[in-house]
Amino acid sequence: MAAKFLGQFLLERGVITAPQLLAAIEAQRASNPLLGEIAVREGWLDEAQARRIHQRQRVEDRRFGDLALEMGLLDPERLDALLQLQKAGRRMIGQLLVEQGALDAARLEAELALHRAGQDQARHVLDVLVANHPLGALATSAIALCARLFPRMLGSQCQATAVLGPEDLGIWSCVAHVRVEGGQRLDIALASNLPTARALTCALLDIAPSRCDDALALDALGETVNVLMGYAVRDILPDDDASYRPLPPGFTVPIASLAADRQRSIAVQLDTQLGSLVLLVGRPA
Repeated sequence: MAAKFLGQFLLERGVITAPQLLAAIEAQRASNPLLGEIAVREGWLDEAQARRIHQRQRVEDRRFGDLALEMGLLDPERLDALLQLQKAGRRMIGQLLVEQGALDAARLEAELALHRAGQDQARHVLDVLVANHPLGALATSAIALCARLFPRMLGSQCQATAVLGPEDLGIWSCVAHVRVEGGQRLDIALASNLPTARALTCALLDIAPSRCDDALALDALGETVNVLMGYAVRDILPDDDASYRPLPPGFTVPIASLAADRQRSIAVQLDTQLGSLVLLVGRPA
């Protein structure tokens, strides 16, 4: 059993259709803009200022509002107003499905109860598998890093759903892999199918699907892994005065090969609104 977003859970149970889910996801995205988008809409920041803050976010992994205050671009009163506007506009996927007529409120409540029970069981299984792995602490930190960064980088929530073995990884054709050399060597990789890599690229670069080709999709996957690697070196690897040196991203080693040694690597499925990915953390021999 794997943890699932509510929309995926309802789709797999046949409660809603794929077009209904896509419509609700689009409506949810529109109802939950980033703080920078709200600030520009309200005329409190211009697009160049919001972009500067977002660029610093990628480097410093800090909240948009904290950076805006530090840079003198917003005052506390306006930041508080922005947070209130963001909270007031936020809509849950179940609420949107009811409003769009995909299901009624009573059916939603019944499905929510089933979903919560399944989520609790699936998360317990996942937590046990990760905690019992030799690289469990590293994997837990990397998963938390993705959960923190993906909403900022990609505009998408992210949750770990399952631990995968090499036999589960043949379908993930796009792979970007970074190796960090130093006191404690580390492998970090992301893998996805091509449609998810394209969706990730459009979200990361804020471009239309028509502007994304296969090569750009793979490059964007590599850039995402590079960002994860940068934070991993800072936050996950021990501060032991070792000199850590990341190698350039590689794209040719299949994710199943990187995960072949189960004791020295762990592969975790991450589900996002853009599609599913595999996060791999490993210790090369």
